[in-house]
Order: sequence, then structure tokens, then C-alpha cells
Amino acid sequence: MGFRVIEALAERYRIAAESEQCKAVVGKGMAEGTRVLLAQPQTYMNNSGESIRALSDYYKIDTKKELIVIYDDISLPPGTIRVRERGSAGGHNGLKSIIACLGHDEFLRVRVGIGEKPPQWDLADYVLGQPSEDDRKLLEEAFDKAAAAVGLILSDGAMAAMNRYNTKNK
Repeated sequence: MGFRVIEALAERYRIAAESEQCKAVVGKGMAEGTRVLLAQPQTYMNNSGESIRALSDYYKIDTKKELIVIYDDISLPPGTIRVRERGSAGGHNGLKSIIACLGHDEFLRVRVGIGEKPPQWDLADYVLGQPSEDDRKLLEEAFDKAAAAVGLILSDGAMAAMNRYNTKNK
């Protein structure tokens, strides 16, 4: 899901994935008047922290203020997004890797809900599998909402994005 949001951001801000660097496909450009680096780690998801750490070291990124991690979340209904300023990995192995490699959990996150896995399903099969037609529509909308949330974080700050996107579905 994070990759799909990165693709939406690249399209929205006309940022081309120009190269591979630090075990990631990266694109550099401007978004909301801010220089940004879009990265899609090419490691296994469980090792994505290696790429994030290498990129943050190379580009001198203040990961407590300038890093935004976008990822799927099975605890949120499909298509729901949430913005957080920090927190635990919540069982997400990619986040565990990022936290371990950075040495802290104080980075911005945009969570994209994919819903709970059905009983008897393997978690990896569910996360990597094809969503239902109804969920697919919700997720397509969520990619654009998550990209808009990132834009709002860049222009007006995390609190503005949380106020707009962390609402209860009615």
C-alpha cells in the first residue's frame, strides 16, 4: 500500500523515480514548496529499515522531523487513513525494522487501512493478495487521500493532517 501511495505522490507532484540508491527506488522533486525524496525500499518489507536508515544518513534527513512512512494497517477498515506523529510498530514487521534501524519511533506515519484478515487466512497471503472489488474501490480512493494527507503535512503540518484525516467514519 505504501508503494501505491508513493506512486500517487509521484504523479501528483510530477516526480520521476530516477534511480536506485541505498536499496531503494528514489525520486527527487518538490511538493508543496518543500524538497522531497520519494523512496520505495527494494529490500524485503521486514528489512525496509536498512534502506530508510541508509537514505537518511546519505541525505542527512532528520528522521524525527522530516521522515514520513506510509504503510498498510490491518487494524483499520479498508480505505481508512490515519496520520500519527509517533508510536510503536503495532506488530508491523516493516515498522519494527525501521524503528530498530533508526533507534527511535518518533517519525510521522500515514497508515492506510486494509481491514482485518479473514479467519483461517495467512497474514502474508492476505496483505499481498488481491482485495475484493468493494475493497479495491475503497483502497484506490485511499491512495489519493493518503497522498493528499502527505501534501497537507508538508504545507500545514502534521496536526492539520490529523485533524482532517483522523476522523471517525460515519
